[in-house]
Amino acid sequence: MEEKDFHGRVQSVDRAMMLLEVLGEDEDGNRLSDLASRTGLARSTVHRLLTTLEQRQFIQFDPACRLWHIGRQAFAVGSVFARQRNIAATALPFLRRLRDQSRETANLGIADQGEMLVVSQIESREIARAVTHVGGSAPMAASAMGKAILATYSDEDVSAMLVRHGLRRLTANTLTRRVGLDAELQTIRQNGYAVDNEECQAGLRCVSAAVYDHQGEALCAISVSGLAARITEDRIAALGPLVAETAGRLTFAFSGMLPRHIAAE
Repeated sequence: MEEKDFHGRVQSVDRAMMLLEVLGEDEDGNRLSDLASRTGLARSTVHRLLTTLEQRQFIQFDPACRLWHIGRQAFAVGSVFARQRNIAATALPFLRRLRDQSRETANLGIADQGEMLVVSQIESREIARAVTHVGGSAPMAASAMGKAILATYSDEDVSAMLVRHGLRRLTANTLTRRVGLDAELQTIRQNGYAVDNEECQAGLRCVSAAVYDHQGEALCAISVSGLAARITEDRIAALGPLVAETAGRLTFAFSGMLPRHIAAE
């Protein structure tokens, strides 16, 4: 019988998922020893799990350089997750135009279990690019896309999210008190866009706006992200309306409906 922990999780499955998460963080691949070190698992355990995942094509092994990589089946499953929301393909031309207009990386994200998950991205052509990546995630309250969506929530829904997930500090600028988050959300509602001022990662700024569905509820969010040295306060004032306008056009592409307070502006 499979061993379970006090949360009811099957240990081998939990460990296999942890390996997939670690492999997904590094496009260059990982050696067996690196995976054992990063997960805290024995090399023999890691090798057994990797072999099983490889047989199911969730990962693949490059014998030439002895590196393990994410496999095609992981991509297939992840693609279904994005397709279920039918947003990535529709958003692509809007993200490309936003990248070209801003000269920064354009992102599309969805809310999932208190986190914002990046599901599509068009990278900046600048030499120094943003370091977020497709499949990456961040706490909603610490990211511009997450705050853009939180600003559409009622106070009760924000409270429920905080009860479940809290306010986790990632940098010196991360909001860790409810009063600060509430003030920020009010500013976002007034401006029509949200800003991550090095709150998720030091040296990185992001400007975001929510995209709405046919009921006027937040479906996803788009953003531009880049180095804080490039996205200055002056540029934020220009990028904010640009991102908000693009989010509005994408809302209509989804046959969505802007909330009354935005549509009236």
